[in-house]
Amino acid sequence: MKTAISIPDKIFRSADALAKRLGISRSKLYATAVNEFLMRHRERRVTERLNELYTEENSSMPGSLVQMQSKSLPHEDW
Repeated sequence: MKTAISIPDKIFRSADALAKRLGISRSKLYATAVNEFLMRHRERRVTERLNELYTEENSSMPGSLVQMQSKSLPHEDW
């Protein structure tokens, strides 16, 4: 898919120089950058949703389970 975007000259020059240094086309550089940006935001959305879920749900453990968990660990002297 072809698209046209406007970016500041300084960013364009830096991106152009990086693409040349990496030996890839500007299109490949921009596609990679946009993909990484999308992945980062997708991960943030998952984290936001989990935070919402755990705000709504009680995530504490019953006391009996806490005791069983403590007993399952070996004793260590500190």
